[in-house]
Amino acid sequence: MRVLAIDPAIRNTGYAVLDGDPRRPTVLAYDVIHIPARLAQSAALAAVRTHLSHLIEQFVPDEVAVEGIIYVQSHQTAISMGAARAAALIAAADRGLPVYEYAPKKVKKAIVGNGTADKQQVAFMVRALLGLSETPPHDAADALAIAFAHLQSSDPLKAKLLERRLV
Repeated sequence: MRVLAIDPAIRNTGYAVLDGDPRRPTVLAYDVIHIPARLAQSAALAAVRTHLSHLIEQFVPDEVAVEGIIYVQSHQTAISMGAARAAALIAAADRGLPVYEYAPKKVKKAIVGNGTADKQQVAFMVRALLGLSETPPHDAADALAIAFAHLQSSDPLKAKLLERRLV
C-alpha cells in the first residue's frame, strides 16, 4: 500500500509518501510545501491544492491520511487550518482517493508513546523508526508520523488506531 500523508496548513503544509509493508515501510518522499506570505489566502489554498495534486499524480497513492482537527484558542487559526484541510481533501477527492483522519494525540501516542509529545520528540522518533539519515522539518515529520500511524493501523497484526474515513 502507498499512502500520502498530509499535515495541512496554509503557509507550511507537511507531506510524506510511504510505501510497502506496514512494519517496514519505504519512505518515498517528504517535505514541506512553503507558500509565500505575500499570497492572499485564496491563492495560498489554491497553491496547496495544486502542489498536492501534483504529488498525487507523481506518486499515485492508494490512500490519503490527514491530521485531524485540533483544538486551537484562536478562531482565525481554526478557520485557516480548516481551509487548508479542505484544500487537501479536495485534492484527494478529485482523484477519488479514500481519505482517513487521525487525531494528533493518537498519532503522537502511536509514534512516541505519549499523546502530548512535542514536535522535537515526534521528529526524533520518526527519524529512528523510518531509518532516516537526518531529522525532517517539523511539518514533514508530522506528516511522516501520520503516514506511519496510518500504515500501522492498516496492519492486522497491530492494534488499530482510532481512525475515521472521511471520503
